[in-house]
Amino acid sequence: MQSQKLDVHERSSEDVALADAAISRLRQLSMKLAMAEIDIEVFDTMQPLEDDWRALERDNLQSLHQSYDWCAAWVSAFQRPLAILKGSYAGQTAFILPVEIVKSRGLSTAKFIAADHSNINTGLFSESFAEAGGTIDPGKFASQLQQALKGRADLLLLQNIPVEWRGRQTPLAGLPMVQNQNHAYQLPFFPTFEETLKQLNAKNRRKKFRVQSKRLEAAGGVEYLVPETSEEQHRLLDIFFRLKSARFASLGLPDVFAEGETQAFLHGLIDKRDDDKPYFGLQMHVLRLKGENEGRIAAISGISRKGDHIICQFGAIDEDLVPDTSPGEFLYWQIISGLHGKGVALFDFGLGDQTYKRSWAPVETAHYDVVLPVSPFGVLAGAAHRIVTRGKAHIKARPKLYKFAQGVRARIG
Repeated sequence: MQSQKLDVHERSSEDVALADAAISRLRQLSMKLAMAEIDIEVFDTMQPLEDDWRALERDNLQSLHQSYDWCAAWVSAFQRPLAILKGSYAGQTAFILPVEIVKSRGLSTAKFIAADHSNINTGLFSESFAEAGGTIDPGKFASQLQQALKGRADLLLLQNIPVEWRGRQTPLAGLPMVQNQNHAYQLPFFPTFEETLKQLNAKNRRKKFRVQSKRLEAAGGVEYLVPETSEEQHRLLDIFFRLKSARFASLGLPDVFAEGETQAFLHGLIDKRDDDKPYFGLQMHVLRLKGENEGRIAAISGISRKGDHIICQFGAIDEDLVPDTSPGEFLYWQIISGLHGKGVALFDFGLGDQTYKRSWAPVETAHYDVVLPVSPFGVLAGAAHRIVTRGKAHIKARPKLYKFAQGVRARIG
């Protein structure tokens, strides 16, 4: 017995020594990274980076929106010039920042690919670089990024970045930032749906679900569907465009999905999937009515998945059908409950403060924008972005003022 205990202690000591050695190596690497000159290259196409890109995106904490397939779908649809930043250290890829050049009124802005339709951005970083990020000289890092983009862009604007995401701080935190006016809202998953509901007002939510179920049954019934065929998924996406367009028109707001390129991008995402990861670019979920409204879509939503992270990209309802049943809320119940037991850890409702998001999501995440001027024109544009962003944040933090601003926007629109 004594010798057995001694063996255990010896193994424990060896484990501790190995762990200490690993920590020491990581600290040494951090110090080297802090002093090292990271080599930054700029690429105007995605293909040469595909192997490194896909290797980095395997990390569960890298955003879906910087995945290779997501970016490829956008690039195919919009064909904007690219300036993808690849950082290397000691011959190893340290990071990839998938950046495109957006030109407007004489200003060239380097932004994340598909930034206008992204709910969370992280960039792509190797684990060692991400862990050492806090020791990187921020002034030196900023200078290297500016030098890499010189002559290509006036401003580097990387939007909607959480400073800390699921326990990891972004290596971009040392760069000049401003807090974005929009926050994101998440629902952590527990092993069972019942446990997940306990984070919310579970009693009231169950009661609301029962009332909705009875009303929908009285209207002829409803079925929740996730069509498996690509053809049906594409058809449902077109229905979403139609429903959302009608909604925007009723509010006097511009339709952010109206562009042909945007629609082509979203259609392209439907066929981007990999069940082994698991990963899918876009998947449509719907509530379809029965009875006198047989076959009509009452509510529709599109979600994406990378690893254990689900992101709700959009949703819409047919406002002419069963309005007293809150079909959108009913659909989210079906989606969220159905995802339990499928390896999901987090359901992300994305950007924007809306009542239904707050009712479902106990976690609120602040996002930040990296605002790094590259040229003198970029200095002015960066200052303007900061002023506008802070102004929007000020308005959104005051409900009465925000409601007034929305009314003005609708009348102007």
